[in-house]
Amino acid sequence: QVQLVESGGGLVQAGGSLRLSCAASGRTFSTYRMGWFRQAPGKERDFVASIRWSGGITDYADSVKGRFTISRDSGKNTLYLQMNSLKSEDTAVYYCAADTYGGMKYNYWGQGTQVTVSS
Repeated sequence: QVQLVESGGGLVQAGGSLRLSCAASGRTFSTYRMGWFRQAPGKERDFVASIRWSGGITDYADSVKGRFTISRDSGKNTLYLQMNSLKSEDTAVYYCAADTYGGMKYNYWGQGTQVTVSS
């Protein structure tokens, strides 16, 4: 089992920045990759970014490339998402997720943290 707890969400003006954190605990040694997803009201949950826990290879959705940066601190078992140049369309609940299936699927999810960008 892996437990994930997000923090760092809030209200920010357009053009501003936020940094989300996701603290992982439990059987974290089996984590292959971690990711951030988001879900806006009335929409499906969308991929935002991912990072291989070993090696740090990253991937981003086109909508956030150049504005968001995913990173991890292996010693602290913590995942981060630095969000810059925020836009109103970034408003959503942000979830972190862990994949312990070697790249096949994300099988652990956090409870989510709300990010609201005012225009």
